[in-house]
Amino acid sequence: MDQPNLIDYRLLVDNMTTAILLADRDLNVFYLNSACEALFDVSLLRASGQPVLNLLHMPNDEFNTQDALRNTLSTGQPYTRREATISVNFKDIHVDYTVSALNYDKPYHPLLIIELNPRDRMLKISKEENFIQQHQVARQLIRGVAHEIKNPLAGIRGATQLLARSLNDPEYAEFTDIIISEVDRLRNLADTMLGSRQLPSYQAVNVHEPLERVRSLIANQTKKRVQLIRDYDLSLPDVLADRDQLIQVMLNISVNAVQAMNENKDFFVDEQPQLILRTRIQRLVTINGVIHRSMVRIDIEDNGPGVPEDIIESVFYPLVTGRAKGTGLGLSIAQNIMHQHQGMIECQSVPGKTIFSLYLPWEASHVAK
Repeated sequence: MDQPNLIDYRLLVDNMTTAILLADRDLNVFYLNSACEALFDVSLLRASGQPVLNLLHMPNDEFNTQDALRNTLSTGQPYTRREATISVNFKDIHVDYTVSALNYDKPYHPLLIIELNPRDRMLKISKEENFIQQHQVARQLIRGVAHEIKNPLAGIRGATQLLARSLNDPEYAEFTDIIISEVDRLRNLADTMLGSRQLPSYQAVNVHEPLERVRSLIANQTKKRVQLIRDYDLSLPDVLADRDQLIQVMLNISVNAVQAMNENKDFFVDEQPQLILRTRIQRLVTINGVIHRSMVRIDIEDNGPGVPEDIIESVFYPLVTGRAKGTGLGLSIAQNIMHQHQGMIECQSVPGKTIFSLYLPWEASHVAK
């Protein structure tokens, strides 16, 4: 049967979850599959022809990777490394990888095939599932507390109004007004804790449209005190989403970034506060046990002082905030909105670089086995 010869083997490799990297005899990148693009956060078009050691960057590692690769090229002897640490975008990733020689037609003969298996993948999936469960429990607890707060507030407000009418004395009006004002403030806080009861109104949305709306609002707010940078991939497909809710999420994160930079002006000595709005396709994202071959990723990046280290792991939980005047509800509500869209928000932060990444599905997905 000739049917197997019709299979496009590149299609098979691109659908593997194992990261595959091919290097030519000069140890330059010859090919990356989709999983490898996702691992190194780089496209084949950008990486092709670059030294493979630029990707397999292993800081503080005594192992001589270049000599090992050349030895496999000359002898054909494969080798495997366990728990190697590679640096990708200033973040360490732990991988197991195997290097073997692959005979191929000239002028690329021979090629090296490098198979990489991130050890952090299952740990990350488990961590995300645990986070989603804890976030849902925390949201239910907060909503319950908000209901209990709202019930007596209406009675307190009504009784205070009756008391003010009964007294009819300007001397006491100041005190009753304070009570009513504080009750209204608590009621507004409880409403925020409860969140919107309106279900998302899904429609096809180009993510750059709400991003541009947010950029315009931030530009008017900051009056050029913050440099706004667009880094868009205009080829991205539309997503099925609630446009207004996307604006709410993006605006909340952007305003938080601007406020953090404004409150820490001493942090900026030789550079201007900067906010970057970036869009990309992210390969192989697992959310709540579901593997998405690709998702739309929206990065909101600032060069401010960063999220305090002691709250970085819990920044999306209700009532957790690093700002003196913050309520700690905005990011929790934003994460809840993204969960309703079958997506999520991730945060990476070090002083000088904080990135909130929004992930939105745009194509069919399947459950992880």
